[in-house]
Amino acid sequence: MGVAVFFRAELGADELVLDGAEGRHAAVVRRIGPGERVRLTDGRGGWAEGAVVAASKAGVTVAVDERGTVPASVPRVVVVQAVPKGERAELAVEMLTEVGVDLIVPWNAERSQFRANPERVEKTLAKWRAWAFEASKQSRRTWFAEVAPIATTAEVAELLAGAALPVVLHEEATTPLASLEQPATGDIVIVIGPEGGIAPTELKAFDVEPVRLGDTVLRTSTAGVAAAAALLSRSRWA
Repeated sequence: MGVAVFFRAELGADELVLDGAEGRHAAVVRRIGPGERVRLTDGRGGWAEGAVVAASKAGVTVAVDERGTVPASVPRVVVVQAVPKGERAELAVEMLTEVGVDLIVPWNAERSQFRANPERVEKTLAKWRAWAFEASKQSRRTWFAEVAPIATTAEVAELLAGAALPVVLHEEATTPLASLEQPATGDIVIVIGPEGGIAPTELKAFDVEPVRLGDTVLRTSTAGVAAAAALLSRSRWA
């Protein structure tokens, strides 16, 4: 089993104190004590690893004996996720993060049933970012998944227009996802519609030939991870 991963913005010193919420989680929740190894990451590719030399309820102190950087993965994978209802949102964010998606873009689709008032937008973004943060640590990522502000259909269309590989999933499409040619660089942008499906006006705005995953119809909370995994298996995972 690999070492536990915790977030720390600065990693330069030979001895690093992990305090605050992360430190308390390490010391109190995970019960990590002296002699155990942990890895600290800044979430942007940098990491430092070493043994814990002191622990208290306030946190842990790590004596760093290894450090390094991990380059950002290419191609970058962006998933535009129509905002699901209830617990399906958390499931979608967690699985997309675990599978290796780099950027998650919540989308207020026509059929999302999401009322985008300022208070709800702020709370939704905070939840999605917290889920991605925790899932990034759980899956031992060095580059943490990011969550963008909630996008409009016009903003999603702009993302697709600038993508090296634009992918719009639709249950009535005839072109299989597996037939798409993988780019070596740039962004793969995958659009996942809501439970009610992508509206005709949205498909027209995207101006991209939609594709299908297979013979079955997946829920909005699972379609993104299936599509991302299928594409990653032929690019970054190959």
